[in-house]
Amino acid sequence: MSRIDIETKRKLREMGVATLLDAFDAQDDTLTLGLAFEERVKLAVDDAHSVFTQTKVEGLIRRANLRYPNADLRRLDLVEERGLDRSMLAGLGTCSFIDRQQNVVFQGFTGSGKSYLGCALAKAACMHRVRAHYIRMPELEEAWQLARDKPSGSTKFLNKYAAFSLLVIDEWLLDEPDESTRSMLLELLERRYDQASTVFCTQYAQKDWHQRLGSGVHADAIMDRIVHNTIWVETGGHNMREHTAGQVNA
Repeated sequence: MSRIDIETKRKLREMGVATLLDAFDAQDDTLTLGLAFEERVKLAVDDAHSVFTQTKVEGLIRRANLRYPNADLRRLDLVEERGLDRSMLAGLGTCSFIDRQQNVVFQGFTGSGKSYLGCALAKAACMHRVRAHYIRMPELEEAWQLARDKPSGSTKFLNKYAAFSLLVIDEWLLDEPDESTRSMLLELLERRYDQASTVFCTQYAQKDWHQRLGSGVHADAIMDRIVHNTIWVETGGHNMREHTAGQVNA
């Protein structure tokens, strides 16, 4: 229990350092007895900083809009059976690829865990205090259609989605984008190129992308901004939804 007087506590809370005050109040005199003043301050600051960091991380995860907020790269089932490389996943979990502005593609059959992996990677980024966001491609297209009909809507849309250090686009190319969406994707990926990292979760192999993007100059330009600096991960053919359902019913 701290011996800080009421007026000093009020001032500390008014200055926005309530977590530091709480850390002082939580100190156990039997454990800190005999410690120098500087040591007690250091312990309180360490405790307050831990709370501050955890609160910030929780906020980043909440605002990332994750489809699977409990996703975790460290808790994946059937890693070897699915052909996944544990060391590669561990490397992705460090988020060093974001520092290098690299992209990641999770490609595999329906139910193979692409969305989960994308969310797990976004959550890992949040835990490294990196601003991340998850969105499905149909939702991105819908948001674009709504934005472009408003004054300055297109610019605000592009600024928003270009600003995330990590953007996860799930169900990539599930539907073939129209001309307006292709133009948006080109501009968005141009803004993110060499500035941020994008994760694509898709059923389609790279060889199919060009055709699904319209096979024209937009397709060429979009592909050019993705394929040269990307980590490609095959998620295999196991249906993880069936696997999970089987565990629940077992």
